[in-house]
Amino acid sequence: MASSSNAADIVLRNDCSEPESVDDPDALDLIQNETPQPAKSFVYSGPVEPCEGMVFDELEDAETCYKAYARRKGFSIRKSHTRLSNKDKSLIGVEFSCSREGYHRPSYRKKYKNFENRAETMIGCKALMRLRKDEGKWVVSKFLVDHNHELCSPESTPLLPGHRKITRAQKNLLDVLNVSGIAPTKIMSVLRESGVDPNVGCARKDALNYLGIKRRKLVEDGDAQRMYNFFVQSQSENPDFFYAVQRDEDNSMGNCFWVDGRSRLAFQYFGDVVCFDATYFSNRYDMPFAPFVGVNHHQLSVMFGCALLVNKSRESYVWLFKAWFDAMGGRSPSVIITDDDKGMAEAIAQVLPNTTHRLCMWHVLRKAPQLLTHVYINYPLFQGEFDHCIHDTVTIEEFENEWKELIAKYALGDVDWLKDLYVQREKWVPAYLRTMFCAGMLTTKRSESMHRFFKDFVPSCTFVSDFVHQYEKALDERYQSEKERDVETRTAKAILKTCYKIEAEAAKVYSRKSFLLFQEELFSSQKHKACRYREEGTIKTYRVLPYGKPEPMYEVVFDGVEKKATCSCHMFEFVGIVCRHILAVFVKKNVVDCLPQRYVLQRWTMNAMRHGAHEIQGPQISPTLMRNSLMIEFLKVVEEGQKSQRKHHHLTVALRKAHSELLAMDDECWNF
Repeated sequence: MASSSNAADIVLRNDCSEPESVDDPDALDLIQNETPQPAKSFVYSGPVEPCEGMVFDELEDAETCYKAYARRKGFSIRKSHTRLSNKDKSLIGVEFSCSREGYHRPSYRKKYKNFENRAETMIGCKALMRLRKDEGKWVVSKFLVDHNHELCSPESTPLLPGHRKITRAQKNLLDVLNVSGIAPTKIMSVLRESGVDPNVGCARKDALNYLGIKRRKLVEDGDAQRMYNFFVQSQSENPDFFYAVQRDEDNSMGNCFWVDGRSRLAFQYFGDVVCFDATYFSNRYDMPFAPFVGVNHHQLSVMFGCALLVNKSRESYVWLFKAWFDAMGGRSPSVIITDDDKGMAEAIAQVLPNTTHRLCMWHVLRKAPQLLTHVYINYPLFQGEFDHCIHDTVTIEEFENEWKELIAKYALGDVDWLKDLYVQREKWVPAYLRTMFCAGMLTTKRSESMHRFFKDFVPSCTFVSDFVHQYEKALDERYQSEKERDVETRTAKAILKTCYKIEAEAAKVYSRKSFLLFQEELFSSQKHKACRYREEGTIKTYRVLPYGKPEPMYEVVFDGVEKKATCSCHMFEFVGIVCRHILAVFVKKNVVDCLPQRYVLQRWTMNAMRHGAHEIQGPQISPTLMRNSLMIEFLKVVEEGQKSQRKHHHLTVALRKAHSELLAMDDECWNF
């Protein structure tokens, strides 16, 4: 409130003059030279209109007054300048200005690379209210009302940054909606229809920020402690259980990762290709659920651990990948497939340098209809040609030629999105990936299927402590399904579709699902014709085509002595199952009495988990994880040690003794 002789009085200064240089922003330096004038008061019954000479007891009152005035007029304010006393560094001058005052500095534009795409908010507006401190009071020494921009309407003013806020009623409603499992993206539509005061501005980002702050806290102490207790109990019952918890600067629980012994063992057999997807949210704190997923011999998705992340920053991913790498005994996958996230890519390059990083093709292409809308509408044939270029080109040369033709034909050379796709083509285009084993995976579909699976067990309103329990139940269900597949393969006889002995042998070797994939290729080989067109010694090259069709055509190079063949489709290299084109040549050369061992990957067989796995040593824990673990244990000791003088003294003596013993030990060298 303004300073007054009674509740409705406002004190004014008469003849509050300004120096001639006041239009200069540096005129604030002259505030201290202004001479106070006698004051008089008058009674005012309406909204307070700031003016030169107005006096306030507190600076906060002046800011509130100017902010209320700005709200009525249709603009927002910010504190633009301050002045400190030369004697004691106390605050003696303040200037509040329109939020559109000034201009962004060149350094700001350089810092934010996408600045060009952002709307300019600072345009040099001169509206302001300047105050100087005089005998403990705050006096308005300058007040400019003219703006160089259009003011907002009363309906839209509450949404300006300076006026937005979440009321207690809105916070209560946000809490209820979040607990009820309403997605954050849908909460605002519910909020607008809730009947909460419409004059109180609350943008979508405000609601998300509010929920994010609650998520950061977690994690109510009881919830976090229950989860931690579960981890400790699980590890005590099964030494192969691994967990890591990261604490933030406030000592609140942050990112956490855990994996049970079954998943760690499965990684030793099926951890050559891993999908990682952090796009799913499945707990009341809206924390990303990030599973590491592979595929086992039954073509079922298998878990290699999972995490709950506080955010998707590069630092979070680095911490997580280090924890996961430790849990897997220092083994890294040959290939990891993720969505296109810069921070994630940098973390993988740092922590898993020997792993080939591939991008999920679905995530890469999902924006195509949106960013190429004009092309899709004006050229109906474009989508088919675009899909053919990406999915149906077999060789790198074919892809390159078709891509260049598409860009030229539809004049897309200036589309930045397509330029970015092309730069990263070696990470997602099938023609570039076919020669590397990826277990047939081009996308993070495995992770997404696990998301759907866990969603049935873990509602979005779940506490994190309950989440880990439900996760274990879901994992048990998954392993039960694997056992059922084992029994089915061993007790039920596969139905054969051909008379070739190679099929009967494959039925005995492969798991049932893998056998069905092989059987489909063998059966389809009968619909293809292999024609020899080149021969060099024992090496013959065949062109394989579907009967009665000129394309698609594949080349199979066959070594008659080694009984070895390679196909231009590279299905065996990519999936691990021999393709129909090679089988068509085998049929032609009568190499169908047995299944060559070089074409049987152990990971797809019934006995996939019977061969010797890499022994899982107790993971070599990084210094960061060791510190986090010790901090958690130490906090428990401190809680107990503060309960009495006796316990405090005992703990102090014990800590000093332990410290002396640690100092006497030799440090190990760490290679991190």
